[in-house]
Amino acid sequence: MTIPPGLDRQRSLGPQWGAWLDRLPGLVTEVTAAWELTVDGPLWNGFCSLVAPVHTPSGNEAVLKIGLPDDESEHEHLALQRWRGRGAVRLLRADPARRALLLERLDRVDLGDQWDEEACEIVGGLYARLHVPPMPQLREQASYVARWAAALERDAHAVPVPRRLVDQTLSLARDLCAAPATAVVHGDLHYANVLLGDRGGEPTWLAIDPKPTNGDPHYEVEPMLRNRFEEYGSAVGGGSVRDGIRRRFHVLVDAAGLDEARARDWVVVRSILDAHWAFEDAVRAGRPMSADERDHVTRCITVAKAVQD
Repeated sequence: MTIPPGLDRQRSLGPQWGAWLDRLPGLVTEVTAAWELTVDGPLWNGFCSLVAPVHTPSGNEAVLKIGLPDDESEHEHLALQRWRGRGAVRLLRADPARRALLLERLDRVDLGDQWDEEACEIVGGLYARLHVPPMPQLREQASYVARWAAALERDAHAVPVPRRLVDQTLSLARDLCAAPATAVVHGDLHYANVLLGDRGGEPTWLAIDPKPTNGDPHYEVEPMLRNRFEEYGSAVGGGSVRDGIRRRFHVLVDAAGLDEARARDWVVVRSILDAHWAFEDAVRAGRPMSADERDHVTRCITVAKAVQD
């Protein structure tokens, strides 16, 4: 089995990735044999997962997903079980120890080609379907944010982010994390993590690849502002970068009925934490930040500023 190049490049992110990628061909072989699956097409990948189209022993189409064994993906199967296909891909079988999931096969059509405001309305509508009451098995999103904020504070002198934004993020994170969790949150809901499926014979947009925790629904907005960034200020997006970011933000908030101020605070926090992760990746790998990482940091800072200006 040949690992897709886009996934194999993640070796540069550290030894955990390299060790998992080395084990991955064996994991695929083990799971397909144990579940009597037949791979029937080219493999593809997400940022931290391998996906194979398969047929089950009964001849039904499905996909096998094997993910990086990190904390954030540990409870993916539990959220999918809870949602039961309501707003999300259906889970058919799971082996949590191997991070292996057998999922219904959706069309490989995401929201990337939808007009951005229409896509935001679709995602805003999905929030309400996915934000079920907290589950006792899931971790608290606040515990992650507190840990990430502590790492940002440690690197405040070195991370390439204006100090006022770092200080603002640390203050907002403390306040936001003090509130109790009110829902299961997807955690990474953006254009590429919504695929076209079928419910009751009707084409339906469905979420995939959750990083589920118990948290605040307002936490969800930021990924939709950071993705498809190249469209801001272009002929496709129209207007300035700032205007494009703010337009998406307001469409999401309105479609989901979220509190604007709280959603804005979470966008600032998530954007600056995300910028710090790019810095951490380079430090962990013992190298200077790449051009792509520097561009990513710039995009994160731009989003954080745009929702406030």
